[in-house]
Amino acid sequence: MEKAAHVAAGATQEQESSPNRLDDAARHHGSAEAIPERLAVVTGGNKGVGLEVCRQLALKGVTVILTARDEKRGKDAAETLRRECQLPNIIFHQLDVRDDDSATTLARYVERRYGKLDILVNNAAISGIVADEEGLKALNIDAETWTSGRAANLLKEVFQNTNDEAFNCLNTNYYGCKRVTEALLPLLKLSTSGGARIVNASSLASELKRMPNEKLRNDLSNIDIWDEDRIEAVLDTFLEDLRSGRLEEAGWPVMLPAYSVSKMVINLYTRIMARRYPEMRINCVRPGFVKTDINWNLGVLTPEQGARGPVMLALLPDDGPTGCYFDQTEMVNVW
Repeated sequence: MEKAAHVAAGATQEQESSPNRLDDAARHHGSAEAIPERLAVVTGGNKGVGLEVCRQLALKGVTVILTARDEKRGKDAAETLRRECQLPNIIFHQLDVRDDDSATTLARYVERRYGKLDILVNNAAISGIVADEEGLKALNIDAETWTSGRAANLLKEVFQNTNDEAFNCLNTNYYGCKRVTEALLPLLKLSTSGGARIVNASSLASELKRMPNEKLRNDLSNIDIWDEDRIEAVLDTFLEDLRSGRLEEAGWPVMLPAYSVSKMVINLYTRIMARRYPEMRINCVRPGFVKTDINWNLGVLTPEQGARGPVMLALLPDDGPTGCYFDQTEMVNVW
């Protein structure tokens, strides 16, 4: 975390001392045409909703940096979009959102090549669960039972909450989002598209009505009392309760606990950042119950349908909403 913050601070200093960074980037490529009108970074872009977000943004004329942790899968995904969809404006760059140095490397690449960033879609996420996939399929849970949360007790038979998976989930879903955002923030401030757009992937699991702990539920609805330090303290408490076997006793969500908590704090972080940077449009979005690896392909929507909300928010007009939650393409209140 400290490395990403350090790089962000350094980039800010460079921004103040070098007002012509876009010109510098253009000279690096030999012409002003080298700087795209709109440039996006999409995390977790090699499959599922992330891949489809890359495709739809590229079709809208956005130059898209598709990122993925696995370099081969990411390169193959980008090449497929370039070849099969005739989208030469898709570029691959490796990114592990869990790693400070990886986020720093991406930020330096974007700065050196383009000198700015207009759109960031924080899509990368994992479930935080060890699943018995055959047992899960045998339960034959329908979409309504899953999305309503009523499947929680059934899933206890096939889901295992481990300390390592929960830590990895929080480090990917929340800290990864924060890490990448902070590393790229100096470049987002230089957006030439009337203020940058940041889109954070959320989930139905983030709805506060799914938080059994009444005090924490009430606290989570009050944005005025939150900052990143307080979010970190809550996540530390969650991990400690998991280690001591107190999740239910302490009132944490029963179904996909680490994932649910990670998405609740993603919503908070989105609202914090929207207040801090009012010139940007910063929102979070539930893509919908999409059939992808993260839900063991139990979803009912296609990735194309799931990408519509993130793409809409990535291309908001300058006077569009900020600090809001969207269920696909509709603004709703979950806090």
